[in-house]
Amino acid sequence: MFSNLKRLSFRHKNNKAWYYTVNYSRQYFPSSIFQSRLKEKLASSKNFDAAYIENRVNYYNRLHETTALSGKVQSLSDLKLGKKFKVYFFDSFEYIRYFNQNLRALFVFGDVIHVPEEPGIVKSRPIHGDNTNSVVLKLEKLRHFLFVKDKKSYQSKKNMIISRGKAANKPHRLKFLEMYYNHPMCDIGQVDRGDNLQFSAQRMTLGEHLNFKFIMCLEGNDVASNLKWVMSSNSVAVMPLPTYETWFMEGTLIPNYHYVLIKDDYSDLEERLNYYINHTDEAQKIIDNAHEYVKQFKNKKQEDLISLLVLKKYFEKTGQKAL
Repeated sequence: MFSNLKRLSFRHKNNKAWYYTVNYSRQYFPSSIFQSRLKEKLASSKNFDAAYIENRVNYYNRLHETTALSGKVQSLSDLKLGKKFKVYFFDSFEYIRYFNQNLRALFVFGDVIHVPEEPGIVKSRPIHGDNTNSVVLKLEKLRHFLFVKDKKSYQSKKNMIISRGKAANKPHRLKFLEMYYNHPMCDIGQVDRGDNLQFSAQRMTLGEHLNFKFIMCLEGNDVASNLKWVMSSNSVAVMPLPTYETWFMEGTLIPNYHYVLIKDDYSDLEERLNYYINHTDEAQKIIDNAHEYVKQFKNKKQEDLISLLVLKKYFEKTGQKAL
């Protein structure tokens, strides 16, 4: 019962009620209103660092050559709100409403770990290899883009690492639990529902996670969804090299600068934790660097501009006239 009550805690969570109220209300306004404002929105680029904006747009959208979309790709007007992928629709609609609804785009919703055969809009993509066709948009942000205000100092926290997450059908997470479930420096466990869970543990609120100096950020179906809020806290993110990325640009994170790097087989975890327990100044520097990295995603007007420019480039690089 207590575990279930924890799941209902709204502290340190994005406001779902407000999110859905805003997004449902957007459905009642004609897209033509927003299309008339597109040029004005794009003109706001003069208020920002042009090189920075361009770099981020080109990071998310790596299309170089013009590539025509196949005939099976539907127009923007065909993208409808349904029971499945509701937040993906809302997060896409926030920006596609500014464009002519006859333009076409391939939306590949979900925890995407493959590269589409033709240019598509995705939440996540592989970091390595040719991922040109994966054009990243800020999707599922209600869950993924959460930042915290942590009032606890790094020095005041427990000399341990915390980890809670679902591990069923995730061999890499099960391996981590097998290695460290009973380790004295680890408070870890899985929170999957069901019976006979070998590594089960009580759920912890986000606030309870902040009592620990280190927080494990293990990838799940794609990215580690807790990485954003961990890097905004006064705890240190610990993880192997990421293999997938989202709008957070996980592929640009620098090991032992933005987070503590451990080996893919987790074998050096205890050694790395002890090092940063004994080198407080270095741990604090990682936290400061992480905070600086997170800061770039908190400017809503800048984020809106980059999102619109990513889409504009997508339409142009698929042989369509965006304006």
